[in-house]
Amino acid sequence: MPNNSSLGKFGEDLACDYLKRAKYNIICRNFRTKYGEIDIIAKKGKVLVFVEVKYGSKDAYLRVNRKKFKRILLTSQIFLRKNENLEAKSYRIDVISISKEGEIVHFKDVAKDFWR
Repeated sequence: MPNNSSLGKFGEDLACDYLKRAKYNIICRNFRTKYGEIDIIAKKGKVLVFVEVKYGSKDAYLRVNRKKFKRILLTSQIFLRKNENLEAKSYRIDVISISKEGEIVHFKDVAKDFWR
């Protein structure tokens, strides 16, 4: 039986393949700080995209709650400070949900879902 770490890596690999097919450039994977981790950092055009990957059920994206979002946001700000040389005009936070059956759903710019 695979452990959560290997399932997570498998899901992230699928998400990277999906993003590459959608013309995203993968900048970094598993960026870690003491505040949290960002699974994938990608760029499309002048937009930097911080991606949280959830693998499992069709509702896997629901595991991204307000607390998780705040950790992603803080970690993304640290990444931006450390990488000021990246030519990005804007950034957003996305969630990619992957079911065990391989269905991929890409939720773009989820920040609006957490600021209500």
